Amino acid sequence: MNNLEIFNSLCGLSSKMVTAKYSTSFFRASSLFHPEIRQHIYNIYGFVRFADEIVDTFHDYDKVKLMAEFESNYKTAQENRISMNPILHSFCLTQREKNIPQHLVDAFLHSMKMDLGEIKNLNDEKYQEYIYGSAEVVGLMCLKVFVNGNEEEYEKLKPYAQSLGAAFQKINFLRDINADFNDLNRTYFPGVDFANFSLEDKMTIEKDIANDFAHAKIGIKMLPISSKLAVFMAFKYYFNLLKKIKRTKPELLMTKRIRVSNARKMYLFGEMIVNKNLNLL
Repeated sequence: MNNLEIFNSLCGLSSKMVTAKYSTSFFRASSLFHPEIRQHIYNIYGFVRFADEIVDTFHDYDKVKLMAEFESNYKTAQENRISMNPILHSFCLTQREKNIPQHLVDAFLHSMKMDLGEIKNLNDEKYQEYIYGSAEVVGLMCLKVFVNGNEEEYEKLKPYAQSLGAAFQKINFLRDINADFNDLNRTYFPGVDFANFSLEDKMTIEKDIANDFAHAKIGIKMLPISSKLAVFMAFKYYFNLLKKIKRTKPELLMTKRIRVSNARKMYLFGEMIVNKNLNLL
């Protein structure tokens, strides 16, 4: 292994560490990916997570400046084909190797910058624009890794990947209503007054998510075995989260972040391992 290969490996380990530290659930599910896929998913996750942290977490810093620097450093890394920022370097390696289109990355960064402005009273068009950039394109980046250059498969599976990304993001919105509305002054769902969040509002959103899930599941069944198990594991985790949210009253969602228990997560993971060993998926 030459020095550049050592550097690439170290950058990949940084992305893996970001995944493990920020999301134990996703990291556990990622172990179900084929080894050749796993590192690329870590690389995508690290890039997406760092951008998300800028807009959602770093309240004591100039977020606009941080995001501008992040985007500028990404573009420099892409142009130079190297970066001393290990997260950006590893993501750019994956983007080049798996031919992730630039417009997907641009759409993601655009949605992140939308979060730096006022996310309030979005109309349907702006809502769809945000969902596409913040979630659907992430699913499409991962799909590029899954199909490994097969453009026909990519086009066939593309709408299902978008539905899955949309479902995950909408569940995140419901789960994080308290922080988004009360702390960050964000209102993502069009036409919903969260100062008077009703059961009818909640049920309408849940029905939309259920439709996304039903569509996404069709595509999951068509994925290669190298990625199917891990994606289905993520699907099951979020589906369980949705079931908990459905059982939660609207007023409680406004004050509490709903979670799937660690015991339930371990049960779901064990179930997937059994299914894998029995070739049931």
